[in-house]
Parts: sequence; structure tokens; C-alpha cells
Amino acid sequence: MPGGRLTQAERQQIALGLADNLAYAEIARRLDRPTSTVTREVARNGGPTGYRADLAHRATQQRTHRRRRSTPQGSQSLVQPHGRDAEAVHAYQETLTTVLMTSGLPKMMARVLGCLYTTDTGRLTASELAQRLTVSPASISKAITYLENLDLVRRERDERRRERYVVDDDLWYQSMIRSARANDQFIETARQGITVLGRGTPAADRLENAARFLDFVSESLIRAAEQGREVLHPRSGTTPGTGP
Repeated sequence: MPGGRLTQAERQQIALGLADNLAYAEIARRLDRPTSTVTREVARNGGPTGYRADLAHRATQQRTHRRRRSTPQGSQSLVQPHGRDAEAVHAYQETLTTVLMTSGLPKMMARVLGCLYTTDTGRLTASELAQRLTVSPASISKAITYLENLDLVRRERDERRRERYVVDDDLWYQSMIRSARANDQFIETARQGITVLGRGTPAADRLENAARFLDFVSESLIRAAEQGREVLHPRSGTTPGTGP
């Protein structure tokens, strides 16, 4: 599998693949590249509808030139624990950020979440995040507020009363529960419409089927989230499967 940076010819193939509505995985297969490479390339350069091969190639050259001229800073300059390669960690963090953006997070929120997930403690202060991401504290504050509202991070205070932002195992559970419950309002409203439109009519049947489907999916998701947390992250001192 070829390594190194994408060539201009490869970027043109990506543009053609997007024009043909090919999946990122199929474009990557044709290039013999990881899917993450294509995903990151497209997300950085206008997205699937705005990607232009020539502009993407020029932008990459400019970023590389600026990076070579500047002194390494942020997460790239930090000494990495466990003998990790700082450049490899930074590249992986960018890949994770791109995946989070593809899932729907805005860029800064995805960068903050990716930074937290690639630290061993899963805990950083606003100033530490700002230093690692080389952004303003105001940008960090806005991103944290957004992520908190999605139950993707939480706040805590350390022994010195400094506020830290945390990612841990339970946050994915909370996020899944929140996502499942987000359907509740539509389900309730759809069932109200059944009475208004007349049970047995095509419009009422459509709403009833939608409500039943979402209700089933939501309950299944909640059940799976609870079972997953119990098995993978048990809160008691007993081993899963050994209780009464």
C-alpha cells in the first residue's frame, strides 16, 4: 500500500469518485489507500460537495510550507508518555477529529473531543486544551459548552479547585440514552396525530408506523446501552455473570 502524501493525480481520482457518488471506502480501495486518508482529505478541503482537486493540492502545499517555517507547537511539541511518537499521535488525533466531524460534530468541537480522547487521563483544563490546540480560551469554552449539551464531556474540579473537562466510559452511555430519548417527542406527537387524522386512514397509519418503529428502536438502544455498560464497565465489585 503506498504511503506518503496524496499526489495531485490521486486527488483528481478522489474528485472523480465523489462526482460519481462513490463511497469513501470504494475511492480508497481504487487508490490503494486507507479509507481514513480519503475521509480526512475530503473533510479538510470543502467536503463531498465542495471538493476540488487543484484547490486541495494547493492548500496542502501551503499548509506544509507554513508548518516547515513555523516552530512546532501545541500537541506536536509535547513530550509523549510511553515512548509514543509525537508526530504519529498528532496525525492520529487529526484522523480522529475528521471522523468525529463526519459524524456531525463541528470542527472545533471535534478537535477538543479528539484531544481529550488521546490523553491518558482523559482530563484537561481549558488552558491545557488551548495550548495543545493553539486556539483561544474562548474557542475552548464554546466547544465545551456544546459538547456538554450532548453529554460528550463533563466538568470536574481537582484538589486545587481548577476546572477540568473529562471524557470517560460512562459518557458514551449517557450520550446513547440521550440520543434514544430524543425520539420521544416525535413518538408522542405522532400518536396525537393518529387521533386527529382518524385511526385507519393512510395518513394516520403512516404516523402510527413511524411511532412504533422509533419506539422499538429507542427501547432496543436503551436496553443495549444498559447491557453494554453492565458487561464492559460494571460499577459493582462483582464480576459480570457471577451475581445472584
